[in-house]
Amino acid sequence: MPEYNLAAAVTSSGGTSAKDQFIASELLLSALEEKGIITERKPEKSFGVPVKADMPEEISTYAGTYGANNSVKKIEMNHAGQLTVSTLTAPSNPAQTYTYTADGTFVNDEGTEKLKFVKEKNGRTYLWSRSYVSLPGLGQLAFSEYKAEKLEVNGLSQDITASWEQREGEKYYLVNEKYTSTVYLNSAPILPIHLDKETPGYISNTKIIGANEAVTELQIPGMAGRDTKEIYFAKKNGVEYITAVGSIYASEEMVQPLYSGKQSLATIQADGYARWFSIPATVKGKVMTVKMPATGGFAVYDQKGICINHTVVSGQNEVVLPENGRIVFAGDVDSTFEISLK
Repeated sequence: MPEYNLAAAVTSSGGTSAKDQFIASELLLSALEEKGIITERKPEKSFGVPVKADMPEEISTYAGTYGANNSVKKIEMNHAGQLTVSTLTAPSNPAQTYTYTADGTFVNDEGTEKLKFVKEKNGRTYLWSRSYVSLPGLGQLAFSEYKAEKLEVNGLSQDITASWEQREGEKYYLVNEKYTSTVYLNSAPILPIHLDKETPGYISNTKIIGANEAVTELQIPGMAGRDTKEIYFAKKNGVEYITAVGSIYASEEMVQPLYSGKQSLATIQADGYARWFSIPATVKGKVMTVKMPATGGFAVYDQKGICINHTVVSGQNEVVLPENGRIVFAGDVDSTFEISLK
C-alpha cells in the first residue's frame, strides 16, 4: 500500500500461501485501524443462496475437460441447470456442484463461488471464477480469476498412441536431484506414467505432440497457468529417460536389486546420477547400516513409494528394509556408500 507507506510479507514453514495472504491482509488492516485510516471493517460478502434459472441450451457446449496448474477438471451439466466439477487428477476429491442463475453464472450452494465460461479473443475457452474465502479470525479474501482452460481435441496417429500406451503403468526414478533436496522426502522422486481415458491425446494437462514429446499449451493468466512444462523421452543404453522442468527420471531398467550379502558398495558415477536399488525378498526386514560419504545421503521408500527415512532429515544411517521397497543413494560424483546388512 504505497499511498500509506505500508507493506506486509509473511513466510511460513508448511501451511499454504493462502493462509500467509490472510495473515498479511490482517496485519495491514490492523495497521490501518491503528493509524485511524479506517474506522471499521467491511462485513463479509456472499453471492447468496443460488436461485435456479432456465439454462440456455448452448451453455451445455462448454462441458468437457479443462486443464490448469498440474490438474485436469471434468465439467458436466444436466438439463436442469446443474453443473458438476470433478478433478480427474485427484479422484478422491469430492465433486463440486453449482446451479445456473439468472445472471448467466453458476453458483455453489454456499454462495461463496460463482463460475462462468468465457471465450477470449485468442479463441480459447476459460472457466472464470469469482469467490470469497473466509478464515475464522483472519477475515475474508476475494478472488477473481480464470481457473482452467478447455482442452482441445488432440487426435494422435496409431504409432504415437502405441508409443505412449507402452509406457502406461511404468515407473521412472529421479536421478539428478541434489541429495539435500526435500523432493526425496515429500515430493515425487518416483514418477508413475498414467494416461487417462477421459483425456485422450494428453498426459495430465500436457498435450502429446509426438512419440517422445509432450508440451503444455495452456495460456491461463495468473496462478492457474503456472508450472507449465515440456516432457521429453529418450533412450540410452537400454534405459529410457524423461526430462521435464529440469528434472531427469530413469526407467525401471536402471534400478538394480540390492546385493543380499553382508557388505556392498554404491558409488555415484561420473554422470552424477543417483543410484536406485530395489529391495529383494531375501533382505526384507534386515537392518541396513550405511557408512556415509561427506557429501551424500540416502532415502528408503516402502512399496507404496512413501519415504520412511531420509538421512538428511533424520540423521539416521540405519534402517529396517521394507518389503518390495526402493532405496536411492545420491551425492557428489565418486561419493561412496558402504552398505552393511544384518
